[in-house]
Amino acid sequence: MSKKFPVSQPTVSLGEIDKAVLLRAIYDKLEVEPPVGERYPFLLRKIITNAINELGVKLAKPDEDSLTNELYSYIASYGPIEQFFNDPEINEIMVNEPGQIYIEKNGELILTDAKFDNNDHIRFTINHIINPLGQFVNHRHPTIDSRLPDGSRVNAVIPPASPMSPCITIRRFLKDKLSLNQLIELSSLSPQIAEFLSICVKARLNIIVAGNTGAGKTTLLNILAASIPDSERIVTIEDSAELKLLQFHKITLEAQAPDFQGEGKVTVRDLVRNSLRMRPDRIILGEIRGGEALDMLQAMNTGHDGSMTTVHSNSARDTISRLETMVLMAGFDLPVSAIRRQISSALNLIIYLNRFPDGSRRVTQVTEVIGMEGDVVTMTDLFQFHPTGINDKKKITGVFHPTGLRPTFSRDLEEAGFTFHPSIFQN
Repeated sequence: MSKKFPVSQPTVSLGEIDKAVLLRAIYDKLEVEPPVGERYPFLLRKIITNAINELGVKLAKPDEDSLTNELYSYIASYGPIEQFFNDPEINEIMVNEPGQIYIEKNGELILTDAKFDNNDHIRFTINHIINPLGQFVNHRHPTIDSRLPDGSRVNAVIPPASPMSPCITIRRFLKDKLSLNQLIELSSLSPQIAEFLSICVKARLNIIVAGNTGAGKTTLLNILAASIPDSERIVTIEDSAELKLLQFHKITLEAQAPDFQGEGKVTVRDLVRNSLRMRPDRIILGEIRGGEALDMLQAMNTGHDGSMTTVHSNSARDTISRLETMVLMAGFDLPVSAIRRQISSALNLIIYLNRFPDGSRRVTQVTEVIGMEGDVVTMTDLFQFHPTGINDKKKITGVFHPTGLRPTFSRDLEEAGFTFHPSIFQN
């Protein structure tokens, strides 16, 4: 039950304040006028102070300051999920409802004991993430993609789109970047595949990293980019900046959602077009999701060799179909045969990753895009992964092996000074 305070009472003690009533009043104010932008801390404190004053009671100044600080600390925080940011082995944090918070750790989904107080508490955390960036959610705009200061990706959905409870999904940006050698140690690929991919990147082949959700596409893209020589000018383009290249000569471009006034939107496609005027040696696009596929393929076909990107798909062959669909999303009425010719002439290599039920991630196909036969894009698998069983730790085992076929571009690479170990393609 909420306590009642007579207006005539000159002052009350801090213990008499009903903080639940105050929090609800603050929540309502945040819905009407979110404290967005760089002045977020100041605006939020102002909202808290106004809510205290409008409660109709008077506190001594030290008590008012103490209450303001307490409420600010509660609202401007990550709440119970903050503890998970200190564990480098946690890849993902998933809030389904106040009492149901999952993490993914070492490939395993774990239901934690952490709990939010209620739905409003989740909303405070969402606001704390997005409001400083000039973003907000409400019943008219109930979904948001954003990021944390460390680059981790955040997706949030609130009612009415998520009618039972606000939801948060955080894909962690881990500071300790992996290398090709570490991927070999994790059995994500073989030494032969690692050697081959490193040479292909240095030799400026156009590469797509494809895979299912959570397969590690962005991680592998970042690792492959480490093989790019320091002498080249690189432009990276992403929805939210995750790629952390070590090269000195690089430019990072990031798409922007519209602000709370509906202005300032910058799409990935806008950035891809703009990057062509920035004299890049290579363009690295974090992920193709729509019409920017056409612009990226055109860039690959017009002198920007060595460009790389990622795409969601179900196989190397399905990657071609996905690209066709996304090129059509650019709004041009192109015949499918013309799109396929663009794809076959632009791409050299598709690296397909798979996330297995045990949480492991592996390169399951390395496929060369050869050309066209009639209206069909021709492809050849160069390396494959074959599962062989499950070990006593319930982990999937398997073998990587070359198919025995040499890529059609191997002679060109060797003439350019890039040599392969003789056994790399031997089955």
